[in-house]
Amino acid sequence: MEKNPLVSVIVPNYNYARYLDARIDSILRQTWTDFELILLDDASTDTSREILEKYRNHPRVSRIEFNTRNTGSPFQQWMKGILLARGKYIWIAEADDLADPDFLETTVALCEAHERTAVCVVGSRLIDGAGRVSNKDINHWGRRKGKQPGCFDGKSYALHNLYWKNYLINASGILFRREYAARLAHSAFLQMRYCGDWLFWFQMALQGEVIEVYRTLNYFRQHGAKVTVQSLQRGQGIAEDIQVVRYMEEHLPNLAPYKKRLRRGLLYRKIKRTPTDESQRQVLYQQLSAELQATDADYRLERWNQYLRWLWPWLTTRQRDRL
Repeated sequence: MEKNPLVSVIVPNYNYARYLDARIDSILRQTWTDFELILLDDASTDTSREILEKYRNHPRVSRIEFNTRNTGSPFQQWMKGILLARGKYIWIAEADDLADPDFLETTVALCEAHERTAVCVVGSRLIDGAGRVSNKDINHWGRRKGKQPGCFDGKSYALHNLYWKNYLINASGILFRREYAARLAHSAFLQMRYCGDWLFWFQMALQGEVIEVYRTLNYFRQHGAKVTVQSLQRGQGIAEDIQVVRYMEEHLPNLAPYKKRLRRGLLYRKIKRTPTDESQRQVLYQQLSAELQATDADYRLERWNQYLRWLWPWLTTRQRDRL
């Protein structure tokens, strides 16, 4: 009987033909070689199919799947790959991103050393459509930079980190346990377009431990076609933000009331600042009120909290609460 690989690498693609060869090459150059490669295409209209077919007979490639109709959700492709995977761990290597050759070697070693690992995340650098690397700090490690990897209880990580923000910004920089992910085959994250990853990582964290690796081994590409970029431009992701925060509050029994009000105030501020028309803004305010009972009083509290944090070092803020 054929031995299962330790890692399943899933490449979900939609119209990223221009990046596919470089992406797949960065996977095949990994120093850790005990992996299968699963290539998924969500009914691309460019030349993606021709490029993917070139790898049909590569010994690392176990599956190539082409959808006849676009799903409209990247997260449905994630789950399709997860259910096809045979490895103990999964790496969703987004089709437009890149990785250093020792990404798998580094993350696999840490996951194997910590038997309860649900998620292992490395640092990322931004690159543009031409592959130019940005100096922008998107990891915000602060004093953690350069230190040994941190291992956190997943429930604490969810409470102190993920409740405030999706610090796991890019799936391409994460190795996670397949067994835990397969349990989410009917999760609400599959119906989302913009914030499903945030909900997915939260649900994963609740099942085990989270490891942070304070090295940049992943390259996160930013370009106009990126779903996250479109979400920011149109403000369409905020409705899903509200849904995710509501879900978190339902599954984090130890949330302090003051912390909840601050989080709701941050959502109110995000709506206030989003570059959309006033009618859409009012719809989002109504949703925020209906789902989280948030008001402009929460916004004012959050603003005062920002000013007073300089006087009271014990005051809760997102940065101070982070593990």
